[in-house]
Amino acid sequence: MKPWQLMLTAACAVLVALGISSLYTINEGEQALLIRFGKPEGGPRYAGLHFKLPLIDTVRVFDRRILKWDGDPNQIPTRDKKYITVDTTARWRITDPLRFYTTVETFNGAQSRLDDILDSTVRDAVSSHLLLELVRGRDYQPPPGVTDEAVQENEKPQTGREEIMANIIKTAKALTPEYGIELIDVKIKRINYVAQVRKRVYERMISERKKVSSQYRSEGEGEKADILGQMDRELKTIASGAQRRSLEIRGKADAKAAAIYANAYKQAPELYAFLRTLEAYRKAVGANSRLVLSADSDFYRFLKKLP
Repeated sequence: MKPWQLMLTAACAVLVALGISSLYTINEGEQALLIRFGKPEGGPRYAGLHFKLPLIDTVRVFDRRILKWDGDPNQIPTRDKKYITVDTTARWRITDPLRFYTTVETFNGAQSRLDDILDSTVRDAVSSHLLLELVRGRDYQPPPGVTDEAVQENEKPQTGREEIMANIIKTAKALTPEYGIELIDVKIKRINYVAQVRKRVYERMISERKKVSSQYRSEGEGEKADILGQMDRELKTIASGAQRRSLEIRGKADAKAAAIYANAYKQAPELYAFLRTLEAYRKAVGANSRLVLSADSDFYRFLKKLP
């Protein structure tokens, strides 16, 4: 191959390499920033094939999808001096790659800046409201027949969780555009007492449940006493009625028996007197008893008549 052919081949190869290096693609869900001689120059915001100056421009690709931020749980005192642990999450996205690169530069830098913004905003909101306002809505109503003891012990809530979260989002949103970030939403995932307070809260809940159970138990004992008293009264009423009925029947039977005896006595008075006398002998004279009577006593009159 001749020298000029080699030079032409090399030039073509260089041109092809430069052409290939001047092309770059942006995928769906991405956005790019051109950096020329170390200075950001902006870039395309849509997916597809794009051009750059080879060896001069470099491309930084950023995500344009919704990103997640999860903060570390923080211990914060509420306005009513309740120490709680607040766990917060948020959703955000990059809206201005140029401003994002010049202020925070990387994803980790953005997360760190969001830590500062959201942690301070949530802390201010929690410390300026009651615990009840953080966990309940303004329109919360206790179930029928249930007394809201928590409201009686503390101040009456002036706002609700929805309003507090709306204020947190509004305050935090106003601080993020200068970093090329749009804050979409902020939510409190979990609220819990700190470990030192949690034990006392559980003990208080147990004592309250024991108080309620003691009240139910005493009411049950009262109901039991009433039922037993009513049962005793009913038993006495039934027993007295049965005894009265038995006395009435016995009285009628005794009267009937007396009438029979009287009728029999009228029909055979001598036989009746004889039988009654024999019965008196059997009861009066025993194996170890003695009976002293006068000679003219009528007790043995029937024996005297024997031949």
